[in-house]
Amino acid sequence: MIGIIQGRLSPPIEGFQECPKDWQREFDLLDELNLSHIDWVVTKNSFNNNPIFFEDLSGCLINSICADNLVDECIFGELESNLAPICNAAIKNNVKNITIPLLEDSSVEDEKNRNIFIESMLPIADLYSDLNFSFEAELEAEKLLKIVDLRDNFFVTYDTGNITSCGLDHKEYINLVKHKIDNVHLKDRTYDAQTVEPLTGDTDFKLIFKALKSINYNNIYTLQTARREPGDEVETISDHKKIFEEMLND
Repeated sequence: MIGIIQGRLSPPIEGFQECPKDWQREFDLLDELNLSHIDWVVTKNSFNNNPIFFEDLSGCLINSICADNLVDECIFGELESNLAPICNAAIKNNVKNITIPLLEDSSVEDEKNRNIFIESMLPIADLYSDLNFSFEAELEAEKLLKIVDLRDNFFVTYDTGNITSCGLDHKEYINLVKHKIDNVHLKDRTYDAQTVEPLTGDTDFKLIFKALKSINYNNIYTLQTARREPGDEVETISDHKKIFEEMLND
């Protein structure tokens, strides 16, 4: 099953990765493009007015709410106030999964920050035990496991581009976190962290898909690929989806 991150089917009028004003159109396009789901996005800019908080989206094909508002130092001091509203919105809209980014300003590479995050995250995970929390991290696998192995409702969103630009070994990483991967974000990046068109960067997708096949991964994939010119979104995603389908079926 291949889905898409919210916004990639719309011109970036509201921002590069924001909830588009005409968000309904993206759901209408899922059938046309044979996509299985959308990973909904909440950012700092949309935290006070995102439709996920006040619309009834329970009938929409939303796999996860990506809490991109947490790419901020608030994750180390105000986690509950910035995450609980998203958890409540997920429950209201029958969304099972919350994706939490641990990168850039929310990186937990530093052990002190990692411990602060864990101390704040565990009570939330216990309070919302019916939800799954999937961590998208730029972090060595051993350190990430020290987080995700703490709870049964903790998982890993494996971002192919992030792992590439971190210089980490995909095969080794996948084998270490194999029991926790519940979503794979498909993105090609160079080693210097530039997101580029699929198969033009440094991400070894053949190795990745071989490793995922070896662990019998049968969960979802989510396109988070490079944009082309505004207005070309549908053609872009159609092309990118075809590339990955051919590799997955090889």
